[in-house]
Amino acid sequence: MSIAGEKSGAVQPDQDGPLYESRKQIYPQSVKGEFRKIKWTLLVVTLGIYYFLPFVRWHRGPSEPTQAVLIDLDARRFYFFFIEIWPQEVYYLTGLLVISALALFLMNAIAGRIWCGYLCPQTVWTDLFMLVERFAEGDRRDRMRKDAQPLNLQTFSEKLLKHSLWLLIAWWTGGAWVLYFADAPTLVYELVTFKAPMIAYAWIGILTFTTYTLAGFMREQVCVYMCPWPRIQAALTDEHALNVTYRFDRGEPRGSLKKMKAARAAGNPAGDCVDCGQCVAVCPTGVDIRKGLQMDCIQCGLCIDACDNVMTKIGRPIRLIGYDTDINVHRREAGLSEQPTRLIRPRTIVYMVLIGAIFALMAFGLATRSTLGVAALHDRNPMYVQLSDGGVRNAYTVRYLNKRAEERMIALRVENLPNARIEVAGAKTAAADGAPTTAVGPDQTLELRVLISVPKDAVVSGSQRIKLRVTDVKTGETAVATDNFVAP
Repeated sequence: MSIAGEKSGAVQPDQDGPLYESRKQIYPQSVKGEFRKIKWTLLVVTLGIYYFLPFVRWHRGPSEPTQAVLIDLDARRFYFFFIEIWPQEVYYLTGLLVISALALFLMNAIAGRIWCGYLCPQTVWTDLFMLVERFAEGDRRDRMRKDAQPLNLQTFSEKLLKHSLWLLIAWWTGGAWVLYFADAPTLVYELVTFKAPMIAYAWIGILTFTTYTLAGFMREQVCVYMCPWPRIQAALTDEHALNVTYRFDRGEPRGSLKKMKAARAAGNPAGDCVDCGQCVAVCPTGVDIRKGLQMDCIQCGLCIDACDNVMTKIGRPIRLIGYDTDINVHRREAGLSEQPTRLIRPRTIVYMVLIGAIFALMAFGLATRSTLGVAALHDRNPMYVQLSDGGVRNAYTVRYLNKRAEERMIALRVENLPNARIEVAGAKTAAADGAPTTAVGPDQTLELRVLISVPKDAVVSGSQRIKLRVTDVKTGETAVATDNFVAP
């Protein structure tokens, strides 16, 4: 920093390197091992659910959709197997989002960025795209060699195959997403015959482009620059969380296999790391884990597999790189014994209790929720009408909600208003006590015009709080809406 900079207090740029460095192409190498198998298993399971769940059927009734998971925007319903969510019950979706956030916090408290390394959609689709890339162009060294050479017919045909498969996967990714918003088999037929709504083609195009771009080209840049989670999770973790860690106390000093063998034979310090670089070669973000925990590291565990394979070949113990806690790293540096991993601790207990409590509340709400609803809105102009006989009449717009898959006869009564008379437009029948009844179709809402009148001798001046109670004539189930009855 210059003297002028010191006097002014201005921070001068670091002259040792550029403020911004262009992206360096990363060529991750394939690897076999325990964590790679876990990632392949999760990839098959998660993508299998995403791509094929819209085709799973679920019988709800003769007039209900048969798709197990469906977001029906036209009917304003969300169906999830036996659960049906109405717009008035959006708080259930809010509960799911809160549970998802707490589950993410719990995973972070247990094993750092385990979500990023195994379950994040960006990671899963990038893994799939890399698999296609290796299939078409070969592994790390083959791709590096071909990219360093002038383009020829073989390289061009391989890249054409790779990008064609990428586009096919990206297209089906976008296509699978829109299937959650309409009957999947029907929409597939309409898409193939070009009879589907234009909005479906638009969303497929958008998601095809984003999947192709993010998983095919941007890859680690999404994790490092676009995703906020690496920065957020650093504030949520603690020293007991497991993270992929290079064991400095075992690996250092490092050097070639020949030099380390010679050092051990001479009784000099020698680490187990032979500086082979395999942990860097397999990393999808190009991180050298031996430099410590870094924001670029997504904690996928592939470097563990690569290092274990090398340690096995040279006859050294595995897990030179492995999941470890910060507290044990510092204890080994201080020459102390390691502590057992504490997965159950106050932080994780709080998260689990909160998840369990919210889930229990949602389950209780779903199990006990009413299948009948009513809402009322008082006319604003005029607020009341003075009748010729001295009585007063108020008008309301009342909406019935029938959440069952069968037609129901609904009776309307008014409470807290003696001698009131109810008139419902379209009501052709009445209950035994004279309450007007109206048929409401299965899984439907019905808006009605309701007039409530009171005779002259029962009029109470001012505004009076009343209850509009609807009752299922067959089952006796009730629902209540409150409003005001206004008089001079």
